[in-house]
Amino acid sequence: MHQSQQITTALLREVKHRLYSECLARIHSCLNKLTDDQVWWRPNESSNSIGNLILHLNGNIRQWILTGLGGQEDHRRRQQEFDERTHFSKEQLWNTLNQTMQELIPVIDNVTPEDLVNKRAVQTFEESGITILIHVTEHFSYHTGQIAWITKMLTSEDLGFYKGITLE
Repeated sequence: MHQSQQITTALLREVKHRLYSECLARIHSCLNKLTDDQVWWRPNESSNSIGNLILHLNGNIRQWILTGLGGQEDHRRRQQEFDERTHFSKEQLWNTLNQTMQELIPVIDNVTPEDLVNKRAVQTFEESGITILIHVTEHFSYHTGQIAWITKMLTSEDLGFYKGITLE
């Protein structure tokens, strides 16, 4: 295997680990601790609910990876992700996000070393494949942290993300 392919493989493995094993698993754990009303709770109109954050993560992944790297059409209406007040159930939110994450796997698995350096239009930007993958990973992690914080605040529970692991 050529070194550029080894680097690409290692990068893609780490992106999938961060997105699936860490972030997606944590979001699922949080949703399982909350009621539908708690998922849509917000401290004020300038803040986002967990429901809005999940819609936003779904839209971001679709636009940046499925469109940016996968060549799908871009149908995103970003502001609607934050304006939504319909209160989809937590199961609907989870199913939508999980479905999008399943669609992501073949796109990520087919990224080539050339895809990592080639520029393409995403939102209003020109981005390389590596920039897209880094952006989505950090963005997903950032909002996962917000979801975890809201969950801890609403439940007064330790979420147990590091249970059984000595972190010294």
